[in-house]
Amino acid sequence: MAEGFNTDDMLDIYLFENGQLLEQLQEIVLEQKDAECFDEDSINEIFRTMHTIKGSSGIMMFDEITAVAHKLEDVFYFLRESHPDNVPHLELVEHVLSVEDFISGEMEKIRNGEPLDGDPAQLLEDLDRFLKRIKDGEVEKGSELPPENAHVEPKQFYIAPVSNKDSRFYKIYITFYPETEMSNVHAYKTVYALKEIAEDILYSPEDIISDPETSETILKEGFRILLQAQCDEAAIRELIGVGYDISKVDVYECKAEEFLQGFDFGEDQPLKVIDLESSVEDIEARKQTEEEGKEQEPKEAKPAKPAKPAIAPGDFVIQSKEPGKQKKLAKDKPKGEKASFISVDVRKMDQLMELIGELVISESVVLQNPDLKVPGLNLDNFTKAAVQLSKISTDLQNVIMSMRMVPLTNTFQKMNRIVFDVSRKLGKDIEFVMVGDSTEVDKNIIEHISDPLMHIVRNSVDHGIETKEERAESGKSAKGCITLSAKTEAGKVWISVTDDGKGLDREKIIAKARKQGILDENKPDSAYTDKEVYQFITLPGFSTNEQVTEYSGRGVGMDVVVQNLQAIGGALEIESTPGFGSTMSLKIPLTLAIIDGIVMEIGNSSFVMETGAIKEFVRVKEDMLIHEPSGEEYIMIRGDCFPVLRLGKWYGLQEYQESVEKGVMLIIEVDERKLCILVDRLVGEQEIVVKPIPSYIKRVKGLSGCTQLGDGSIALILDAAGLIEI
Repeated sequence: MAEGFNTDDMLDIYLFENGQLLEQLQEIVLEQKDAECFDEDSINEIFRTMHTIKGSSGIMMFDEITAVAHKLEDVFYFLRESHPDNVPHLELVEHVLSVEDFISGEMEKIRNGEPLDGDPAQLLEDLDRFLKRIKDGEVEKGSELPPENAHVEPKQFYIAPVSNKDSRFYKIYITFYPETEMSNVHAYKTVYALKEIAEDILYSPEDIISDPETSETILKEGFRILLQAQCDEAAIRELIGVGYDISKVDVYECKAEEFLQGFDFGEDQPLKVIDLESSVEDIEARKQTEEEGKEQEPKEAKPAKPAKPAIAPGDFVIQSKEPGKQKKLAKDKPKGEKASFISVDVRKMDQLMELIGELVISESVVLQNPDLKVPGLNLDNFTKAAVQLSKISTDLQNVIMSMRMVPLTNTFQKMNRIVFDVSRKLGKDIEFVMVGDSTEVDKNIIEHISDPLMHIVRNSVDHGIETKEERAESGKSAKGCITLSAKTEAGKVWISVTDDGKGLDREKIIAKARKQGILDENKPDSAYTDKEVYQFITLPGFSTNEQVTEYSGRGVGMDVVVQNLQAIGGALEIESTPGFGSTMSLKIPLTLAIIDGIVMEIGNSSFVMETGAIKEFVRVKEDMLIHEPSGEEYIMIRGDCFPVLRLGKWYGLQEYQESVEKGVMLIIEVDERKLCILVDRLVGEQEIVVKPIPSYIKRVKGLSGCTQLGDGSIALILDAAGLIEI
């Protein structure tokens, strides 16, 4: 039997579907915010969106959301019917976004299980005033107003089913145990199960979900079903049978005429009242006695009774099948063909990703088992099977990763909204441009970059873009421009926020840094590169804005950006040209789950580094090293000088290889900055399942996580960006 009906599922579907509608609504509005008016397609789409949200919210009894959606629907109904030309477009955009904010806020409360305490009174008043103003403008022009957008409950009609020669008709009577709780929900389970084979189905009581009181009716009078299907009685009993909630199931096959009569079969029909207490023998004996009594009675013509419709209009809504087309049973059709897309709880996706990670580790344990290294073993068949297993494992990883990858479109649209809101409040005219918003990133990555991206965009609007007057003095156009772009490169995602504003003031940043004691007293200002100076603004408490505003000046924000990016192995780059603008680039990994890495050993410890960060492996001689009096070491390779970091010495390991000639030098590169690290030996390349370092262990610079190797040992994952900063 089908699984039980769950009202929580209805709520989840409501939130999911309406959330998608609101995202589409915001996208439509922001795309046309700079136009003169909404085009006809957009007006129709917004009207349909509000109509859908109004209807679903009404069903769920969220009255405030219903009222707000209905009021905005009224506005776009008038726009659709009258096509007025006196509509203040930007004001309308703000009204739509205010409605979207209100509904989104209420839906967030629903997700968190909080009471819906939002007051829509002011919002409804503003929409009423706006609608009245544009209506009055039409009246002054002499235009005829359309009829009111009144909410009319849809009329319901019963439509007789269209059957063919294979169709069979059944009357089903279900009796539940008296102690059954929520029998109306159990009744719905039977209906849901029968829909797999049903061409048409009627049931009484009808409102078993919307009216909990039908539960008592079902326990007292039973649950009746009329079913049209192309199957026998056995197939029906396979779907609904006696169980812990159902005490008895009676199935009667009837004619099409009786099916169309509904649940009222007339007073002289034997199926009018079903005797569930007497035995079959008693019922047959009583029936025979009644028939003998009828034969002895004189046959008198009875007055014809007026036909009593068994089903009145409004009782049921049933769609008929297309005439001439044979109905194919649902169970004969593969389930996967029913829909192209399904919604999956992201927690299940995370769990599946973790299981695949464990599978990768288990695969390494099997393929690197020491028992396989016994001399003389013939492993040809094992090797073939291992290759096939590795291929399936890799394909499985690729599939799950593709399922987790989502485009940046929604995230970029949120930034569009931020630019619109902040620029309006600051009185700035800003154009927002999106490039590469279809770039796909792991969903967990998107969750980590949303806040950093929001801070950067708000800073660009507040700090970067000048006021209209300042832009005019600089010879720039009155409208500023912020470009948000994304691209993939070498397994990384680059997200850049570029503005054509005034840029960063190097001297002002250096003065602030010196005042806070950040700079080295013995190092002149000219010794700092522009990139080093610009990184100062990411330090906690650092702000060059002298006046604290709603959006900036408190010295918080950019340090949060860097912290969030470092948590996922990302980095922030800042470039600026005074007077022409700035570019802030987020460099983040495509995924956090499984990476290709190089396993290496230093002393008795194992380390892993992402393959993409390693540019070259080299063997070097001792005379290639340059030793500084301060203890720093450099090495000359093909005319280039690289700093050297001995990992064994840095981490205080035991029994590590001190001789560079016996070890291996790795050249790593991050953001065009290079470093040579010395390790004892290389083990090989391996797929690495990234695990976080436990929170009770103090964060160590240069380490980003840990993993389990094939032999069961733990290896630490080296962070290339962190090592270069050492």
